[in-house]
Amino acid sequence: MRGAGAAGTARAAGPGGGGVNLLSLRSHNAALVLDLLRTAGGEGISRLELAERTGLTPQAVSKITARLREDGLAAEAGRRASTGGKPRTVLRLVPEAGHAVGVHLDRDELRVVRVDLRGAVRGERRAALDLGAGSEAVLAAVREAVAGVLPVQRDEVPRQGLSGLDPSLLGVGVALPGPLDHGRGVLHRVTGFPEWDGFPLREALAERLGVPVVVDKDTNAAALGLAAGGERGSFAYLHLGTGLGAGLVIGGSVHRGARTGAGEFGHQVIQLDGPPCTCGDRGCVEALCLGAEARGDLDQAARVLGAGAANLVGLLDIDVVLLGGRTVAAAPDTFVGGVGAVLEARARRTGQAAVPVRVTAGGDGAVAVGAAQLVLGPVFGRGGG
Repeated sequence: MRGAGAAGTARAAGPGGGGVNLLSLRSHNAALVLDLLRTAGGEGISRLELAERTGLTPQAVSKITARLREDGLAAEAGRRASTGGKPRTVLRLVPEAGHAVGVHLDRDELRVVRVDLRGAVRGERRAALDLGAGSEAVLAAVREAVAGVLPVQRDEVPRQGLSGLDPSLLGVGVALPGPLDHGRGVLHRVTGFPEWDGFPLREALAERLGVPVVVDKDTNAAALGLAAGGERGSFAYLHLGTGLGAGLVIGGSVHRGARTGAGEFGHQVIQLDGPPCTCGDRGCVEALCLGAEARGDLDQAARVLGAGAANLVGLLDIDVVLLGGRTVAAAPDTFVGGVGAVLEARARRTGQAAVPVRVTAGGDGAVAVGAAQLVLGPVFGRGGG
């Protein structure tokens, strides 16, 4: 089975365009250097600064950067004056030297993005999708959409897979509603679609695409993308669209739980003997939220979401609540105001400062972009696949 562990064998475009093996980049030291090159941006960073910030010897940094330059992943960015001696040569990351694809498989829509090594979106596709149409139809739709965002288009995917279309493709991250087994890439009983229970999605897609594949819940992927994009501290990302879930970042890392099942936020019961939920229980936050939305009462949907968010704040003592998903994106002020009002009322009762509420900058595209970070994260020594 190919998956997250296989990401080390992905290939990035070298100077000749034929690609280079990225196995060496999975080393801890090389990842540290790459991440500093990434964060330095176009201004670059000197070898001496890399040594100071990583704790590596100048000789080790020179060897690593020489290999990165040879592989086309780093390049000179000019010279910078020093406090003594000759000017220092600074290096920068070459963002286009590697790409990752992120796939958001929603219940009724497929969204695919291609991002470069800095996480900037370089291609995007959206299409209607029926998650209940069966595995063959869904896998074929994913294959077509992924091939469609690659820079070189062909009528057919070559025998060697998508890497034949784009040698710089590191892998594909796939995010979809849970619950699922992130470690094995196997789906569990996806709410509303029990026929997917036990399906080995990672293995099936890796075989069809010919590149490493990582699978995670949509909310986990979005939370990972937000953390990689600069969101600090501990936070909860609440995603309201065709369903309701949460991605949790605790102490800078995505919290998946012992069985990678954390974040089933939508199925906490807050109303005993309430309306039935598709999970089989009654009075779940998801059922109440979606029910209010169906009635056109977004104010009530926001208050229900706020009640669930208040439970999370009380349980985890997080720094901020982030909101996303298509329903939130359609009425951001309503949801920020409604959830915020519930959290402020809780703060008055407890005597604590209210936890802030914000809408994510990525809107309803945060999941697909975060899915690409499932592939990019390990390359830069960050959490991911």
